[in-house]
Amino acid sequence: MSATLQPGSGPIRAAAYLPSTPATVLWGRLPCATDAPVLSVEPGTEVTIDTVSHEGLLDDQGSDPVAFFTGHGVSPDDVLTDAVEIVGTLTRSAQDGPHVVTGPIHVAGAMPGDLLAITVLETTPRVPYGVISNRHGRGALPGELPRGPGNVSVFATVRDGRVGCLPAVEGGERLIEFPLAPFLGIMGVAVAGDQRPHSVPPGTHGGNIDINLLQVGSTLYLPVQVPGALAYVGDPHFAQGDGEVALTALEASLRVTLRFDVVPAVEALARFGPFEGPLVETPEYLVPTGLDKDLDEAVRRCVRAALALLQARWGLDEHLAYAYLSAATDINISQVVDQVCGAHARIRKADLEAIGR
Repeated sequence: MSATLQPGSGPIRAAAYLPSTPATVLWGRLPCATDAPVLSVEPGTEVTIDTVSHEGLLDDQGSDPVAFFTGHGVSPDDVLTDAVEIVGTLTRSAQDGPHVVTGPIHVAGAMPGDLLAITVLETTPRVPYGVISNRHGRGALPGELPRGPGNVSVFATVRDGRVGCLPAVEGGERLIEFPLAPFLGIMGVAVAGDQRPHSVPPGTHGGNIDINLLQVGSTLYLPVQVPGALAYVGDPHFAQGDGEVALTALEASLRVTLRFDVVPAVEALARFGPFEGPLVETPEYLVPTGLDKDLDEAVRRCVRAALALLQARWGLDEHLAYAYLSAATDINISQVVDQVCGAHARIRKADLEAIGR
């Protein structure tokens, strides 16, 4: 088993380090304009953040991460002390979401109209295990799965920090192995006003978007809603398939290093055109998104966002942009389990950059 990264231990890439403590996290809610920042940085700053997964902390898992994880064979020394401290100090109501959210981070100079760019520089598993859960009334098949009366939490191990391992049958020794692809399910900016949003449904603020393309080398662009942006992160994953059909993916704590940049409003309009957000950029793709409670409408919103991006950035006629999307762009389902469904389009930049503007 790989080394467990307890708070402050092991490699920390950035000079700015933000641990997850009861003073630096919200449990089940997202920041709003009236929340005080737990860290302030200049644009271009790299920050290393210890994120904490909610799996193993929740009421239906006993609200005792030591008991939960040692019950699956984990050494007490490999249970994260910050997870234990959060459960022992903070409370969440039944109306709150499950996620532990770290932040907010004030980014100097960010103003409404600008975009906040969050670039993922490094993702390191903090533990060699994780959990995939299916809860009643949730997931893609509510009322059908899980079959029994109780919720189901499947424990998974990690080998060499690269491979996830699940039992092929209950209690069996055969293992299903699959590659890890760590990313943060929650990346966002604070909303205006004094009401903290629920942590589950995503929106124009980002939040629980669960787009698995947001791995190392990718950037998330979000329209700034309050001065300083007040960015936050959480919901760490080791792996997730598009759709996240059971409700959660392989949930487990990560140490991440992110860079926070500000794209001024004029530059943002020239590069991307007007958009509600979120927008992802990977080395290969530009990825506009669509969000709605109805999956069909989420796909339609995604297509409209993709059309607007193609027209603004490359000057395509609308009917030609529509034809290109149909011929060459995959529309993926981000997730169908977060109250608001998500779709995202993978527009291959190499197809279009040669035509200029």
